[in-house]
Amino acid sequence: MAGIVVVFDFDKTIIDCDSDNWVVDELGFTDLFNQLLPTMPWNSLMDRMMKELHAQGKTIDDIAEVLKRTPLHPRIVPAIKAANALGCELRIVSDANLFFIETILEHLGLKEYFSEINTNPGFVDGEGRLRIFPYHDFTKCSHGCNLCPPNMCKGMVIERIQASLEGKKKIIYLGDGSGDYCPSLKLGEADYMMPRKNFPVWDLICRNPMLIKAEIHEWSDGEELERLLLQIINMISVEENNGSSAQLISVDCKLQTISASTHEALPQALPVPQ
Repeated sequence: MAGIVVVFDFDKTIIDCDSDNWVVDELGFTDLFNQLLPTMPWNSLMDRMMKELHAQGKTIDDIAEVLKRTPLHPRIVPAIKAANALGCELRIVSDANLFFIETILEHLGLKEYFSEINTNPGFVDGEGRLRIFPYHDFTKCSHGCNLCPPNMCKGMVIERIQASLEGKKKIIYLGDGSGDYCPSLKLGEADYMMPRKNFPVWDLICRNPMLIKAEIHEWSDGEELERLLLQIINMISVEENNGSSAQLISVDCKLQTISASTHEALPQALPVPQ
């Protein structure tokens, strides 16, 4: 299955919370965060919060320990490992930051499964303070997309990924937030969009599903994410083998691998609220 690239958002997709809020809340800085929130862009605010944490004696180890407690659905790790075992290339496109993401992935034993992480730079400086910078330096110029926050246009990242792919590779994109809407518009007819149901990207897609060229399959939790993701991968595998008997992976989640004769088991249409 070298022909599939699975692109994951991170916050509320791989993990079940917003990593920025999780760290701030768990370390007891929620009130200060809420006080400063109206005064600066989110990305700049997180860098400021790391400065405040450092000034109050919170260490990088304190932050890392909080990140290791980040909640996630128990089927997410098996889903990622199964997609990798099927030969898919896995990437992350996230508006979190590199330190948070890498710390969590390393704790879960998942970092090696991803070929690329596209996110806001985050690193520890010489004073032991975590610094967070924007993926796109909006202080110098705008990325020009009015759908996305000033620090990152995920649609531009997807376009770069598309331009780098060789051959007829399909993209499966999983996300939840409003920032995942722009990249969903960049996907082609051979691609798949997996929005988290009743989250911002789902609401935006439901306003006009016809704007999305990719096939849409919504999911609600980690169990449904795993089931649908592996069904789609297996379906593509069957199609690429022209309906012949394909080697399909079995997973321990009561997943019934699909064949060419059972495509109707996979929902094809996006239900739109009336």
